[in-house]
Amino acid sequence: MKTKGLRTNKINIVTLGCSKNLVDSEVLYTQLKGNGYNVTHEAKKDDANIVVINTCGFIDNAKEESVNTILRYVDAKEAGVVDKVYVTGCLSHRYKDELEVEIPTVDAWFGTNELPRLLKTLKADYKHELVGERLLTTPAHFAYLKIAEGCDRPCSFCAIPLMRGNHVSRSIDELVIEARSLARRGTKELILIAQDLTYYGLDLYKKRNLSELMARLSDVEGIDWIRLQYAYPSGFPLDVLEVMQERPNICKYLDMPLQTGSTELLKIMRRGITREKTEALLETIRAKVPDITLRTTLIVGHPGETEAMFEETYDFVERMQFDRLGVFTYSHEENTHSFTLPDDIPADVKQERADALMDLQQGISYELNQKKVGQTYKTLFDRKEGGYFIGRTEADSPEVDNEVLVPATQYVRVGDFAHIRITEAHEFDLYGEVIA
Repeated sequence: MKTKGLRTNKINIVTLGCSKNLVDSEVLYTQLKGNGYNVTHEAKKDDANIVVINTCGFIDNAKEESVNTILRYVDAKEAGVVDKVYVTGCLSHRYKDELEVEIPTVDAWFGTNELPRLLKTLKADYKHELVGERLLTTPAHFAYLKIAEGCDRPCSFCAIPLMRGNHVSRSIDELVIEARSLARRGTKELILIAQDLTYYGLDLYKKRNLSELMARLSDVEGIDWIRLQYAYPSGFPLDVLEVMQERPNICKYLDMPLQTGSTELLKIMRRGITREKTEALLETIRAKVPDITLRTTLIVGHPGETEAMFEETYDFVERMQFDRLGVFTYSHEENTHSFTLPDDIPADVKQERADALMDLQQGISYELNQKKVGQTYKTLFDRKEGGYFIGRTEADSPEVDNEVLVPATQYVRVGDFAHIRITEAHEFDLYGEVIA
């Protein structure tokens, strides 16, 4: 296929936002490859004449990054470097009508569920035989496995249902087929993702069925680690913990965004839980899986958050001693319930609160990491960088958690496991040596 009779088309897919977006890009990448296209992901050279930008529209910073990326490629088009610019993903889904007017030189806009239309525009067929097959853009040894799309939760601040729709689970059989395919191609770690993992199965099986899915996936030969990200506290299915404890290849790791430690603010946020119930749940989780790693994320500066409410959250973090924690400052999102409330916390106060929580967590993380010195951990190595091989333990998810650094004078193979004795610990990094 030729463009203007001058050159063969090359397509570059640019992905912004979360791991769920990355999976969508990988599916598009696989379909285009299956159609025989020359396609790259996040090409280092600007030599593609067609660009597909998979955008994020979650919060203000992400929207700004998406718009800036679109403008960059629109400028490249106007300079004759790029022939076509297509935009898909959450920002495109949510703001398509406004963006078409503001950036008219984009060739076409697509929503989050319009892959067939995007492929048709690119003159590619949607190949049903490739469903469940996926070419990875991550290192081959780990892959994100998206088990559901959308969300049914009523959280006041969240725009995800506006962009991704209602919760739709993928079937266990389909997910097992995809896991086997990934394992055959060298994937050792599956990271289960969804807007809400714990809602999994309610639509298909009329019950929360995450535990059965975990058990079935843990039987897939070649999968050494299965990791859970994005669990919701309200209605948490406790049978998940039994499977986690019983199956050695399910990581004792749980990512559960809790948003705040104030019961009053949880009510305003429409989270369906109190701080007291949250603390009881965390105690149960730690009792059933004593060596579990708990990650959470919090929001500061939500409308109505008083200084007293923030102090409750600060105290909550101090007492709960989370292994991993991240903090977002509140973003006022159109068409959410929170948008009907005044955005009454100044930006500098939001940032001060975020900084205070991260300073607290830095100290907690340092103390917890000191206890790991002298211990030996099975570690999966992701890359070599500078003078170190860099890996992760069972307690660490890619890009967001601690890393283990081993001097490159000791040999480990990227993509493989090694047993590492920790020799030194900092707030967010561990240093170690290979145990033969």
